Amino acid sequence: MESIVTVQDAVTAFAPYMEPTDAELDAIEQEAPLIAAELELLDVQIALLDRPASALGQRTLRRATHKVLAERATLANRAATGEAA
Repeated sequence: MESIVTVQDAVTAFAPYMEPTDAELDAIEQEAPLIAAELELLDVQIALLDRPASALGQRTLRRATHKVLAERATLANRAATGEAA
């Protein structure tokens, strides 16, 4: 029987000093509205999976999709102009 031994490099690869930088945290913060909109769209899509098609469901899906597209456009425009959050 072989013993299982942890590899020290794998265990310490995510040490506390490997925190995200301020720039990485700022990038995540700028993308937070897009992430929230994508989660909302996913929630709507999941909710519509087990329901029959209805006008209200389609409208909710269109609104969530539009919100994702609007956030993507906002993020792209912000990146193109170099504007900070």
